[in-house]
Order: sequence, then structure tokens, then C-alpha cells
Amino acid sequence: LLHFRGASRADWEAWRAEAAPKLMELLGWFPERVPLNAEVEYSVVDGDLIRERVVFDSDAHMSVPCQVLRPRDMRPDGSHAAILCSHGHGTYGKDAVAGMRYSEAVAANIAAHNYNYAQQMAQAGYLTITPDLRVFGERRDGLDPFPGRDPCNVNFVKGALLGIYTLTLNIWDMQRCIDYLETRPEVDSNRIGMMGLSQGGTMTTWTSAVEPRIKAADIIGYVNPWREFGIKQANFCGSQIVPGVHRYFDTDDIAGLIAPRPLLLEMGIYDDCFRLQDLLEGYEGVKRIYEAAGVGDRLWAEVHPGAHAFAGKQAFEFFEKYL
Repeated sequence: LLHFRGASRADWEAWRAEAAPKLMELLGWFPERVPLNAEVEYSVVDGDLIRERVVFDSDAHMSVPCQVLRPRDMRPDGSHAAILCSHGHGTYGKDAVAGMRYSEAVAANIAAHNYNYAQQMAQAGYLTITPDLRVFGERRDGLDPFPGRDPCNVNFVKGALLGIYTLTLNIWDMQRCIDYLETRPEVDSNRIGMMGLSQGGTMTTWTSAVEPRIKAADIIGYVNPWREFGIKQANFCGSQIVPGVHRYFDTDDIAGLIAPRPLLLEMGIYDDCFRLQDLLEGYEGVKRIYEAAGVGDRLWAEVHPGAHAFAGKQAFEFFEKYL
């Protein structure tokens, strides 16, 4: 019902005025803000980086474990850009994205997806924060809590009984990560970006759409039509949807709500999770929105000769330009 069909800036403004509040309505209940009570549980030199384990409270009943990385020579002068890095639907949660190679299996996971983008971005000069999403990593109830079933789907159903959605709670946790970044003495709060692969792309899309403090976003392998990956392939989980979303929006509409802020879409030609032809269709939909808004130059696209992975190329130039 709210799929963007306009062409002019006036069309975009009218659409956005209706679409943004409808998306918030679909997301439903958000927790109340509580003090972060952030703790740095360790801070160690790891090669050319400082690696920290940080835990903060996101709501009255939940804490979020994170890896925070920064260059060893980064000064606490409030002048540096930061990037919130979200992991995908994988076994190791934040650890692979933060480059924690504590086993051969994690190292293989990193190699398969060029997955350690939080580490790579920290090595490029940014402070990065990588949290565990709910149901993943340290926030998972064991390796196989519901045998034969996806824990995301089980928890979605449990939450839906109460009108509470995992995606919404994860968006809230991402917003609380930004609250935490604003407390860091190194970080310029006007220079915060976000990036993520797969489910991390879901999180980057949805969070950036509703959180204006994210100044630039890199969505890696996600934006493509619901009819393809959602309806035909059922290639999603209960942590990545809210009821009724496809009645109003396709994924390109949600990504389009990031406009007029800069956005990079990464697409792998060998992606076997989200097919290239579908990703290109999603890109064209986002492009229509950005061009109608008069900011077509702020939408970047990288089609890379890789699989379901971080390309590791344009993102560095993109964030250097816009953060």
C-alpha cells in the first residue's frame, strides 16, 4: 500500500511523511530507556588494535555484550568516526565480525564471508562496535535450544503472543549501541555509520531507516523483493520480520527511508543466499527513491565478484567520504 511509485521530490516528501510513521507502527512496542551502566570488562592490545569487551544495559531486563575495536593510536579527543557492525544469521554472533579467531571453525566462517568487517574497519581508522543480536552468540540459549527448529522463529512466536517482536527489540539494542558510542571519549557523535551482511543487512536497513543518528549505511546482501527471498524461497527468520510488513512495504522502500543520507548497497554475483538479479531489482527500487529525493549521487552500488560476503572494497572509500 505504501510502495514508492513517485518520481519527484514532492512525491518523495509526501511518501516519506506517510511511510516513516507507518513503519514505526508496524514495529510496535519498544522498551523504555534505562541507564546504560556500561562496563569495560577487558581492554587488551591485539596487534595494531585495542580490543575491548563491553557490556551495557539496553532495557530493564536485558544486557548487550559487545566487542569494541579501535586503533592503538586513536586519541580520546572526540574527533573520530565510529561504525556499528551487525552480524548475520550465523553460529558465532559478533565474534566472527569482530575477527576473534579462537577456533578453526570461526576462522573458516570469517574466510567464507570476508566476515571480519568490524576488525577491517577498525584497522582503517574507525572505532567499531559489534553486539550480539538476541538469540545469537552469548544471547543464545545453548547451541540447539529447540532441536530441529530455528530459535529465531520460536522466539518470534513467543513474542508475537505479547505483541513484541524480536526485530524491534534488536533495533532498540542497535539504538542503544549508538547511545553508548555517544559516551565514548574518542567518538564524534555526528560521525556514526552502520554496516552488516545478511541479517546484519536486515538490521542495517531497518535501524538506519528509523534512526537518524546513523549518518551513512552499508547494506551487504539484503535488499531484494519479498516475493523472491521471502515468499518463494522462505529465506528469512522470525528475527527479520514484523507482521504485515509486506502489505505496506518492500525492502527497497525500507532502505529508501534512509534517504537523503548516504547508502551503499553491496551485491555479490555468486551470492547463493540473495540472488544477484533480485539484489539488482532491489537496488533499482532504492535508486528511484534516492533520485526522487534529489540525492541520487548519495546512493552507491558495488557489484562484486564474490559470494554472500563483504566485498571489502568500496566500503572504505564510502565511509571515508561520508563519515
